[in-house]
Amino acid sequence: MEEQWVRRSDLVCLRMMTKEDTDRIVAWRNQDFVRERFIYQKPFTREGHLKWMETQVETGRVVQMIICLARTGQAVGSVYFRDIDREHRKAEYGIFIGEEDALGKGIGTQTAYLALDYAFHELKLHRVMLRVLADNVRARKSYEHAGFTEEAYLRDDVFLDGKFHDVVLMAVLNPGEAASSA
Repeated sequence: MEEQWVRRSDLVCLRMMTKEDTDRIVAWRNQDFVRERFIYQKPFTREGHLKWMETQVETGRVVQMIICLARTGQAVGSVYFRDIDREHRKAEYGIFIGEEDALGKGIGTQTAYLALDYAFHELKLHRVMLRVLADNVRARKSYEHAGFTEEAYLRDDVFLDGKFHDVVLMAVLNPGEAASSA
């Protein structure tokens, strides 16, 4: 099964998501510890995910992969690039760990390294950005370790659970390309 891996390290392996992953994705995203860290917090449904696959993944607007442990092959989360803009060579990054016992083990940071390598070499992207709730300190540190830098701090940007929350915009540029001197 070695050929299924898109990227691999000693800790994690990435493979493309398939429709067979739908029930797993829906279950993961509906867990409180996952959902509460997302800007989009509405419940996920099987029908909604299948529509996402049809309108976003199958059209190439999104590339989504499953994160697996290298040692066992166990699926523990998902990583994706959405709103892929091929003209301007940019996309938005997203990740979640769906297995609670996999949190805090460096899986997110290692996944970011592998996913960014895929984005820059396979998708030929120049810029990858993300949005993260400002109070999600663990995620922000993980993103920084993977090379993302803060570009903007948006005060009271989203309204969740009856109150406004700040959002941080972070991005990373393809290190293999010279930055423009605009």
